[in-house]
Amino acid sequence: MQALKADTFRVYGRFGWGLVAKGMVSNPAFCVVATLRFCQFAHFQPGPLRTVLLLPAKVMHKLACLVAGIELPWRTAIGPGFALTHGRGIVVNVKTRIGTNVTLFQGVTLGQRDSIASDGTRTMRFPVVGDDVWIGPNAIVVGITIGKGSRIAGGAYVYEDVPPECIVLGNPGKIVKTQCRPDVPNRWES
Repeated sequence: MQALKADTFRVYGRFGWGLVAKGMVSNPAFCVVATLRFCQFAHFQPGPLRTVLLLPAKVMHKLACLVAGIELPWRTAIGPGFALTHGRGIVVNVKTRIGTNVTLFQGVTLGQRDSIASDGTRTMRFPVVGDDVWIGPNAIVVGITIGKGSRIAGGAYVYEDVPPECIVLGNPGKIVKTQCRPDVPNRWES
C-alpha cells in the first residue's frame, strides 16, 4: 500500500485514507490508479486471502477504467507516485514499465512497437518510462525508453529512445532541449 500512499501524495500533497476515499469518489482517473493498487495488493496476498480479495478488486478496477475511459491493465508495472491528470483516453500496454513520480495526461498512448526484419522475424518492444517523467496530452510513445526526468510535449509521436532530462516535441518527436529539470508537482520521496 506504500505505492497508493505515494499516488495520493502526488494528487493532494499529503496522504490520508479519507483522501483516498475522496479521490475514488470525485476523481475517476485517481479511482483507476487506486483500484490498480488494490488489485496489485490482492495479487500478492497468500493463498485464500488472495482468492477472496483479487476478484472484487479486479471488478472494481474494470468498472473504474470503464467510467474513466482509461485502458490501464492492473498487471502493468508502475512505480509509486503515479499521477493521471485528466485521465480520459489514456491507453497503456500491459508490458509497459513505468517508474516513480510519473505523470500522464489525457489521451496518452504507451504502446507496443513491432519491427519486422527482412527474414520475417518480428521484434516487439514496449515502453519503459523512467522516474520523474512527464508525458503531455495526446502524446504517443511506442516501444522506447524515456530517460529519467524527461518531458514529452503534448501531441508528440515518439518512437526513438529519449535520454534523461530532455524535452521532446513534434511528430516525429525531436529533442528540443537537454539538461532540463524534471516537472514533478508533489514529488514523492521514498
